[in-house]
Amino acid sequence: MTRRVDLFPKIAAALKRPGAPSSDYDLNRDIALPPGRKLRPAAVLIPIICEGDQARVILTKRASALKHHPGQIAFPGGKMDQGDRDIIATALRETSEEIGLESANVEVLGQMPTHETVTGFDVTPIVARVMQPFNTTPEKGEVDEVFEVPLCHLLTPANYLIEARHWQGKLRSYYTVPYGPYYIWGATARILRSFADIVGRA
Repeated sequence: MTRRVDLFPKIAAALKRPGAPSSDYDLNRDIALPPGRKLRPAAVLIPIICEGDQARVILTKRASALKHHPGQIAFPGGKMDQGDRDIIATALRETSEEIGLESANVEVLGQMPTHETVTGFDVTPIVARVMQPFNTTPEKGEVDEVFEVPLCHLLTPANYLIEARHWQGKLRSYYTVPYGPYYIWGATARILRSFADIVGRA
């Protein structure tokens, strides 16, 4: 594992290199996407916190009563609002609302190429360092749980699996990166796999 003193500069440098966008459709090239489709801008935060010599990524478990993606593992984040200054502001605002991590406690390291979701969002992942430990405050009705996964687990390509299930009458493939009781899959796993590739090439 990269030493703590070297970790964040390495990630920041890696994020400056050009990269290709990703998509929920990456493993399903047979899907014909409508030309001229309009995607809604959104952002998520990939918050990395160090305790001792171990870096961990903060993730959430979405509330089970939500209409969309109930109970799934996700980054804190959401759609861009009119009042947001830019896409980074979107990620920081949503993270503050969802888990109580304030922007003053965050050092933005950079952003990844966008990720298109099946729900019609163009998501920009923002990677950030959490400067100090904080008390998480899950947003009532939106977030059931806030938890952490070791960064080394998420940066290991061998931990990623490709699985499949039937969706809209067809077999569709997707990435997973299980950790303990948490089944991390779909867009979250795809973005994390891209992140692992970016850092691994640094």
